[in-house]
Amino acid sequence: MKLRIRDLREDADLTQKALAAELLCDQSLYSKYERGERPLPLELADRLADYFGTSVDYIMGRTDVSTPYPPGKRR
Repeated sequence: MKLRIRDLREDADLTQKALAAELLCDQSLYSKYERGERPLPLELADRLADYFGTSVDYIMGRTDVSTPYPPGKRR
């Protein structure tokens, strides 16, 4: 999981500080999520999925399909 959120952030040309500000958290805390030192809370995973236009399953590494679920198809 830590590599997936890092790749999404880097692909969007964002710094940790900029993304942390979007998520309303501290940069040092976000850095710990990327490094796998702290578990990513579900609420933040959901916000990241919405921000990057993907699914929480993709964020969590449960699927390699990056497109979000169609409306009405969420589980």
